Amino acid sequence: MTQVAPIRTQPTTYFAPAKVNLGLSVRGLRQGGYHELHTIMVPLNVGDDLQIQPAPTLTLAVEGADLPTDAKNLVFRAARAYLDAAGISTGVQITLTKRLPLASGLGGGSSDAATTLMALARLFPAGVDLPKLALKLGADVPFFLIGQAAIAEGVGEILTPLPVPRVPLVLVNPGVEVSAADAYRWLDDEEEFSPALDIEAILDALTTGRPVPYLNALQPHVALRHPPVQEALNLLAEAGLRSPLMSGSGSTCFALAATDDQAHDAARAIARHKPGWWVQATQTL
Repeated sequence: MTQVAPIRTQPTTYFAPAKVNLGLSVRGLRQGGYHELHTIMVPLNVGDDLQIQPAPTLTLAVEGADLPTDAKNLVFRAARAYLDAAGISTGVQITLTKRLPLASGLGGGSSDAATTLMALARLFPAGVDLPKLALKLGADVPFFLIGQAAIAEGVGEILTPLPVPRVPLVLVNPGVEVSAADAYRWLDDEEEFSPALDIEAILDALTTGRPVPYLNALQPHVALRHPPVQEALNLLAEAGLRSPLMSGSGSTCFALAATDDQAHDAARAIARHKPGWWVQATQTL
């Protein structure tokens, strides 16, 4: 291990964006229990914050959620992985401020981990292979390294950047935590796999304002077992928004708005109706 002087010594705050899946097709089951996916992943302008500064050792504090602060936390593991790969004998002090709901299909933990890797690469430049480290941490983590929308295939590690038009939307999380492992297992039990997404048709609909021809293969079984998910989808449609869909393995659902004003009005209306739910007007980045 070597001791390398960091580029900066003062704390710096980094934004870790959420994502939604503009369609999620599960093509089939691979050996080892992984799934063959085809999805469009898009970052949003809502997310978590991480404050990071050099320190003698690696420490993590979490605000806004009851999460572990040791190796059970993906941010801690990401920092440890980078420091070890870079041969750094010192550490960093990290404060994670959670603004996204947990286990919600928005990629919060994966984004936090990717943001940690990128922050440490700036703080301690060492030529570390970030995509390789990211994939070891989780299938969604590599996506957040590229900083833009992308088609994700394989288990999510095959990424093709995709220009996606800016779209306002509303996120609704009904307070239900959905295990991704459960969501995929329910699909596997029925073997209800789906064809590849029609990327061109989805992009055309996003541009023209027509209903978007996407699907989420996990949605039917999650909504059946967690009725609040179906209620969230219904409320988004009743608010006049288009193409409601569950993001990832849930439980957050979203729908598209024609304008920022429509998104904010719909979000306020849903929040008044469901004061205990997490509701957010946002937009794609």
